[in-house]
Amino acid sequence: MASKIIYFTVNGIPERAEFPGDCPAQDVKAEAGPHDILKLYNPKGNIINISPSLEPNSPTSCYKLEVVAADCNNEPLGAELVGALGFDLSSMEKRLQALEKKVLFEAGEMPPVVFEMKKQVESFREKLESVEHLSWLGFFKDLSEGAHKPSPFYHKRSLRKTREEVEHVREKFLQMSSLEVSEELRQYLKTPTFDNWQWEDAEIMVLLQVMYTDLDFIATFNIEPEVLQQFLFEVYRRYNNIPFHNFKHCFCVTQMENIFPGGLNLVCLLKMHQVDSSLPDQMYGLIWLTDLRRRMEKMDLLIMLTSAVCHDLDHTGYNNAYQINARTELALRYNDISPLENHHCAVAFEILEKRESNIFRNLSSDQYKRIREGIIKCILATDMTRHNEILNKFKSILSGFDFTNKEHKDLLMMILIKVSDISNEARPMEVAEPWLDCLLQEFFNQSDMEKLEGLPVTPFMDRDKVTKPSSQIGFIRFVLLPLFMELANLFPCLEQHIIHPVRKALDYYTEMEKALDREQQKTAAKTKEAAASRSSSQTEPGPDA
Repeated sequence: MASKIIYFTVNGIPERAEFPGDCPAQDVKAEAGPHDILKLYNPKGNIINISPSLEPNSPTSCYKLEVVAADCNNEPLGAELVGALGFDLSSMEKRLQALEKKVLFEAGEMPPVVFEMKKQVESFREKLESVEHLSWLGFFKDLSEGAHKPSPFYHKRSLRKTREEVEHVREKFLQMSSLEVSEELRQYLKTPTFDNWQWEDAEIMVLLQVMYTDLDFIATFNIEPEVLQQFLFEVYRRYNNIPFHNFKHCFCVTQMENIFPGGLNLVCLLKMHQVDSSLPDQMYGLIWLTDLRRRMEKMDLLIMLTSAVCHDLDHTGYNNAYQINARTELALRYNDISPLENHHCAVAFEILEKRESNIFRNLSSDQYKRIREGIIKCILATDMTRHNEILNKFKSILSGFDFTNKEHKDLLMMILIKVSDISNEARPMEVAEPWLDCLLQEFFNQSDMEKLEGLPVTPFMDRDKVTKPSSQIGFIRFVLLPLFMELANLFPCLEQHIIHPVRKALDYYTEMEKALDREQQKTAAKTKEAAASRSSSQTEPGPDA
């Protein structure tokens, strides 16, 4: 195996390192003091991993190694910190250790809260000591599948984002946009278990940027990074502060759709070749690069991803039925034909008409025309009143599905964005259920408005008639499962990835509805018993009778 030579500088002094190409990751490390923290930068100034995957370079394109944190007990540094902070970190550490011993002595055992804090501190220490995670996006995130509290609802915020709000997010996004994203996060981003609730809007824009980069759209379609950043910022700005159809929802749909090029086909190929399904993440990435991307043109993938990003732009939280019944400006403009979806398309192309945010500006007229046609088809397909029409067309071509047939591919693209749009129940319950709470809040807001304005009340949105389980059981049984199962007929591996979780969700809400029914029966029985008791006491004769 040929060796690899890496050239780098330390404090401006040129150095070089040589190691075998098959060197284990644990043997490739940069060492300084026992408590020092190091960062390695590429010639562009981006942070990169110190690992065997480092690209060989030349003396004229050196990496830069820096010590960014050092031993706090180091005397000169310690004196500086004491002056800056106003206290001595070493003495504080000793006081905390003494306090910990005292608690342990008096309690006889370590209290659970202290034990949990120690675990968190140790986890944070491991991240600090691991260059793999240092300063990458996701450094402070929990990439496990544990439960997390959802972001606050939007009902106390103005509908449109304020200038101060968007400028603050824009500044954070631009500061973060050049960060390297760890391989762990890239792989986590490709799974249905991804927890969106941990991520802020600026971070979400960085993750969307990663998707465009990892699918090789930047190079293939000559998209300048600053134009992509401006496009993503404009998209963020045009999503409103509403409970469900907001920027986080846009990200979730895009992230779920981004799973399909890799996640669903990995298992299909594993089944076809009877390969052990415990393959490492690198194999997952390899198959991700060679399956749907092999079967479909990159332009089709670009259309699907961009459609997902734009599919609910400027949604105000009121559906098409409300728009039509209230005779809103959108309903009048689009003649009651998918007013919202037509509006989302129009806003998307308003953004793309501006040269500074037009990610397609380097394409030919014919390429742009094809992309525009594809995006319009995909976004209009998300109108649920067209659900049966699209699904029935897809079912009719499944037996002879042909990836080289444009009509077949167009239908598949529409089905994929539809599945992505309503796929929350395929996620872990701790991620999916808060989304249902957000959706019901938006539904109830609409039905309240319909009652106030004397409009027909949308039945599945009426807060006086709908419960959490009742809203989901029929939807899963008659909409989600039939749609997902038809897609699984084309990609059998989806049985494991989205159908099993949705069946579990159906069982969960069925049990919840049974529990609610039992509670209502108990309440009704108590009310009846109390009424009978009152009636009995009123009819009993008095002592003088």
